[in-house]
Amino acid sequence: MTAWLLKTEPDAFSFDDLLASGVEPWDGVTNNTALMHLRAAKAGDRCIVYHTGDERRAVGTATVVRDAYPDPKAENPKLVAIDVRVGDRLPRPVSLAVLKDDPRFAQSPLVRISRLSVVPLTDEQYAALLSLGELT
Repeated sequence: MTAWLLKTEPDAFSFDDLLASGVEPWDGVTNNTALMHLRAAKAGDRCIVYHTGDERRAVGTATVVRDAYPDPKAENPKLVAIDVRVGDRLPRPVSLAVLKDDPRFAQSPLVRISRLSVVPLTDEQYAALLSLGELT
């Protein structure tokens, strides 16, 4: 099973918004590499929701419930969205500073390509995020 880190600006759409709705499209992605990752996401894949901006921290979990489809809000047919279902809030949000200091994330695009909004996670990285966030 694959895991993804999905970045969002909490002022635009936060984990609390996902909690309130239950299932939401993950849309608005325009970076080619991030779109490639979004297209690779499949129903059942695990996700970590990460707040960008001033927060810069992993805050909760989600699950992909619908494979990539054309982004209904975009005029460009190359842009896609996936649907995600809310999971659990991390009892302890995991900051970017903590992840940068953790050798398990040294090669992760999360720390190497900071502008990437959809980031693949290894099983080890996903488990580490849950552990650091005190969800396991």
